[in-house]
Amino acid sequence: MWRSILQACCIVRGGTHYSISYGSFISILNNHWLSNGECIDGNILGAYLVQNVTINNLVNLYIKNWKEEVVRHVFSSNIASKIPNTPFNNKIPNDHLISKAENNGRYSVRSAYRLCVDELIDSSHLRCSWSWSRIWHLKVPPKVKNLVWRVCRGCLPTRVHLLDKGVQCRT
Repeated sequence: MWRSILQACCIVRGGTHYSISYGSFISILNNHWLSNGECIDGNILGAYLVQNVTINNLVNLYIKNWKEEVVRHVFSSNIASKIPNTPFNNKIPNDHLISKAENNGRYSVRSAYRLCVDELIDSSHLRCSWSWSRIWHLKVPPKVKNLVWRVCRGCLPTRVHLLDKGVQCRT
């Protein structure tokens, strides 16, 4: 049980990234703060140099731009090229975490659940090439729409499906 909870924590954490105002509370390592939601791994060469350092040490706070000379000196070229592309959010007073799964950026249990389901469960067989809304917009009674949807999804309680679930059927 604990392993699955820890795995879900990693997935949920991976589904978020920081919006940076000043970077005073965000650690440089192992936090998703780069522009595309990436993080700088704590196992990089020279990680000990920035182990307990926050992002604001890489920022000219008064003009809100990156100290590119420091960035190039401390990080490898591929990481150093990503940092200056990370924008600052001038509309917020403090740094905050944004959920990628929600349009408004606010975390919810529902968005965390969706992230976990997408990551842990292979649902590719449930996807189809056309939109289900075509069924729901048909001008037929709702029970017909439901029947058509169940037939398309393969979730009618037929004898074969019931036997797969362990339900004994009379012949």
